[in-house]
Amino acid sequence: MAATLLSTIITQARQKLGELTPRFWSADELTSIMTLGIQDLWGAIIDLHQDHFVKISTVPVLAADATEITGIPEDCFRVQLIEPADTTASGSARAVLFSPRKYNHPDFIAARTQASTDPSIAPTQVYFQVTGLGPPIEAPKILTAPKVSSAISLRLVYNPSVEIADYNPIPGNSDNALKAWVIAYAVAKEREDGAPDAGWLGVYAAEKQNILIRLTPRQEQEPEVVEDLFQGYGSFW
Repeated sequence: MAATLLSTIITQARQKLGELTPRFWSADELTSIMTLGIQDLWGAIIDLHQDHFVKISTVPVLAADATEITGIPEDCFRVQLIEPADTTASGSARAVLFSPRKYNHPDFIAARTQASTDPSIAPTQVYFQVTGLGPPIEAPKILTAPKVSSAISLRLVYNPSVEIADYNPIPGNSDNALKAWVIAYAVAKEREDGAPDAGWLGVYAAEKQNILIRLTPRQEQEPEVVEDLFQGYGSFW
C-alpha cells in the first residue's frame, strides 16, 4: 500500500473545480496551496503526542567542556528524549541523565558554576534548554550544563518538521481533507473578497477532526492511563 501522489489529489480537486486542463490555476499554484494544508494537518497530528512523526539520531555529541550539543538535525522540531547513545552496562556515560530546564532556572544557573564532571565515574545530571528558531529556518540549539570532561555520543529522539515531496506525507487517510483544502483556497482566487470557500473549509474541518479521532489511540491492547505521581512510594494510610 503506497501513499497517494500529490498530483493525484490535485487532479481530484481539479475535477471539482471544473478545470482538468490547467488554465486559471497552475499546477505550482495548487501545489503551494496543498503544502499549507499539509503543514496544518502535520501540526495538529504532532500535538496528539502519539508519535506519528518521530526520528532517532545518534549523530549529536556533547563535547568535552562544551555548553551546547552539536550535530542537531536540521529538521528537529520538538525534542522528545536526549540520552547517551550507549546505555548498556559497559557504556562509559550510561549514568548521565539529561533533564530539561529553563536556562534561567536555579538548577541550570547552579550547574553552570560547576567544574567539569567525569561522566564515567559518577552519576551526572545534565540540564538542557532547546533554543533558537528551529526548522525550517535553522536547526535548534540545545544548551547544556554542567560541563563534562569527556565527550558523550548521544541518542536524540525528536519530532521532525514535515517533509513534502511527491507523496502525501500525512497519515490517517487524509487525501479528502487535502482535496477540500485545495478547493477552498483555490476558489478564493475567483472571489472578489479573496476569501476561501466556507463550504469547502467546513468539509476540511470535518475531515481533519475525523483524522485526529482515528489516529488516537495507536494501540488498544491496554487502556491508556496516567501514572500516579507517588505510585512507587506505597500508601501513607
